[in-house]
Amino acid sequence: MNDKNEPTYEYLADNPNFKVMPIMLSLIIGAFFAILNETLLNIALTTLMGEFNVSLPTVQWMATGFMLIMGIVIPASAVLLQWFTTRQLFLGTMTIFTLGTTICALAPTFPILLIGRLIQAAGTGLLMPVIFNVFLLVFPPHRRGKVMGLVGLVIMFAPAIGPTLSGVIVEYLGWRFLFICVIPFALFSVGFAYKYLLNVSEVTKPKVDVLSLVYSTIGFGSLVYGFSAAGEGENGFLSPNVYTFIFIGVVGITLFAIRQFKLEDPVMDLRVFKYPMFTHGILMFLIIMMTMFSSEIILPVFMQGPLGLMPAAAGLLLLPGSILNGIMSPVMGHLFDKFGPRLLMIPASIVLSGTMFMMSRLNENTEPWMIIIGYIILMLTVSAIMMPAETNGLNQLPKRLYPHGTSVMTTLQPVAGAIGVSVFISILNARQAHYLSQFENPQDPNAISDAMVAGVELVYFIAFAISIAAVILAFLVYRAVPKDQEKKEQPNNI
Repeated sequence: MNDKNEPTYEYLADNPNFKVMPIMLSLIIGAFFAILNETLLNIALTTLMGEFNVSLPTVQWMATGFMLIMGIVIPASAVLLQWFTTRQLFLGTMTIFTLGTTICALAPTFPILLIGRLIQAAGTGLLMPVIFNVFLLVFPPHRRGKVMGLVGLVIMFAPAIGPTLSGVIVEYLGWRFLFICVIPFALFSVGFAYKYLLNVSEVTKPKVDVLSLVYSTIGFGSLVYGFSAAGEGENGFLSPNVYTFIFIGVVGITLFAIRQFKLEDPVMDLRVFKYPMFTHGILMFLIIMMTMFSSEIILPVFMQGPLGLMPAAAGLLLLPGSILNGIMSPVMGHLFDKFGPRLLMIPASIVLSGTMFMMSRLNENTEPWMIIIGYIILMLTVSAIMMPAETNGLNQLPKRLYPHGTSVMTTLQPVAGAIGVSVFISILNARQAHYLSQFENPQDPNAISDAMVAGVELVYFIAFAISIAAVILAFLVYRAVPKDQEKKEQPNNI
């Protein structure tokens, strides 16, 4: 570039000579297949049990182990984003993901398959912080909504089609093709990024505090495992294995947090929570994740229980809502850029609460079309709240805190996922058990069906109560402005 004649641009997307589209395509292609992989395997767990002659608790490590590794590697992403260039980190994560996928495709035994799955998780866990950080550096705040909407499309659409695509592949091609089909696209993503992806981040190489990494590994790893085990076991949170690991996780995270405030170069700078809209965005994100999981986990169980639907039919009933959520995510992002967060979040949160209350009235006489409509409305409100809330929160951070803000947000995804699943499954099971204890014959099919309805009602009523908090928070939101752009004369402190 011509330093003398060419103007300087604070954000690369404002430079007419800078090609933004290849960078976006490089990142989004990789993200789509990495995130698709998260749900692609869920429907094949029964097949893998028969293929490798393993039990359900053992095969569930394909899902639990995946979330566990993500919970361990994501907190370190803030440091990695400052130690390696954009190209190095993206190509490295996609190479790790491709290696894990190849190992899974060729795995002769279950332990080898699990190792490949855990390697996949390491690549997937680091990918989203890289993408968020790059988009924050490339695009100015007034254009980020639409861009983050595209990321939202990938995040929601890929998991939505995962189970449906998986069912077709497993039935007609075999479980190995779940991995074989991903490999060419992963290799294409690596090749495309190698040619077109540019470095947009600054490599500062801060000092790495090993003790912080130990605390985060023990804390987040134990917490994710503990909550995952609660959702999978029969005794829920009463199992010693569950509450022991949750306690260790809480202690580890507490020690990690205390240490971050003492370090000059923290691994994850928790001072990001001093920015009110960032904290607001995190709270909204957690609430939405909880309400989403109440539906994504509980609804299929309800439809296959009291409604008596087949698994494929239950999955197809939820597909329109998930696809529409992905399609509308960029639209909501564009509206966020144009009108700000309040116009989206206030009406969407009110509709969300109404939908949760409606879902709490489900029973064995509910028509399937009512579930389709309810789920579509739910997912539309999610698209109007989640990504705008995250984008608005990140917009308030100064550039030097982008790696830490993205690290915090992406770390909370597997944690919120594990907590959401375990809490609602435990509530459902406890309510069912209490209801059946009142019957002389708890094995009576009608009693079991009624118990399931009672459990679903309670889960959604609790989700409704949680969603009220989202309504309150929606009225407190305002359009965030980066702190380092508010007033030039103010010191850049936190």
